Amino acid sequence: MFYRTEDDHGLKHNPFNAIVVPRPIGWITSQDREGRVNLAPYSFFNGVAYHPPQVVYASTGAPDKQAGLKDSIGNIRETGEFAVNIVTWDLREAMNMTAVAAPHGVDEYEVAGLTKAPCEVISCPRVGESPVTFECKLVKVVDLLSTDEASPNRLVVGHVVAIHIADDVIADGIVDIAKLAPISRLGYRDYGRVGDVFSMVRPDWPIGDREK
Repeated sequence: MFYRTEDDHGLKHNPFNAIVVPRPIGWITSQDREGRVNLAPYSFFNGVAYHPPQVVYASTGAPDKQAGLKDSIGNIRETGEFAVNIVTWDLREAMNMTAVAAPHGVDEYEVAGLTKAPCEVISCPRVGESPVTFECKLVKVVDLLSTDEASPNRLVVGHVVAIHIADDVIADGIVDIAKLAPISRLGYRDYGRVGDVFSMVRPDWPIGDREK
């Protein structure tokens, strides 16, 4: 099939986010100037730079936009900081609870039964149950193309200034991805978790005769 994205695709659901997979989940903690905390998952999330380490997440203007997710960018703009908690298999249900369209001011930590653990560099808390958390300072908020001014698409860029890693997911000096057991967002209502892992060594140049 072929369709232009401004036209109806004719399928039961939008195939776009079912094709761009798997997507890491950024479980974003933020708080406003009064200390009211917001916790929300974002599946348009990734790392984008090594030196200094930086991450991005996007708040998208979907028609079924959940009210609670709008609080994150407002809080981050106010305070200039946020935490990214990694979602694992054991935390899947708690993460899903924090995706609820809760009214402004509702504490998602309490809704999901999660622990507010202190960060070291920034003032907002992290998810105590998450084995990995990035403490981030805001770099910029970028306005993206949007079809509805009332529900804009925005990209948040954060500088990772500190990282928490639970000792029990480290083995032989590296993060053991099987022990970490992160989950990812797929399309529709689907999720995935790390299963088969394989390694490949990047070739040196010149590559040589591949037929030998």
